Amino acid sequence: MANQRVARALESMRSPDPAIRAQGFDFLREHADAYVGDLADAFGEERDDELRCLLLELVAEARSPGALAVLAGQLDSDDESLRFWAVRGLEMLDSAEARQALRHARVNGWIA
Repeated sequence: MANQRVARALESMRSPDPAIRAQGFDFLREHADAYVGDLADAFGEERDDELRCLLLELVAEARSPGALAVLAGQLDSDDESLRFWAVRGLEMLDSAEARQALRHARVNGWIA
């Protein structure tokens, strides 16, 4: 990972200590817009389901056009939590492309 701050925060999110996990998440949430590319990359590489959900939440919180592909890609996920954050992120993005992705997902029956 190119950004050491993001790497350290992600490492913190893997800690068994809940306070340390929260510190890593809170740092990334505060700076999600600046690190959306790193967060999207980490989401794509992550295998732990719980951490993937948290990463998608952070990508959604970025409210960045750069998050569109990652969010739209999770609209048909089998994981309800990932679908939730994909929808929420696209709603917060509120662009023509985001609305189109949501319409497409509704037409295909992926979301209500």
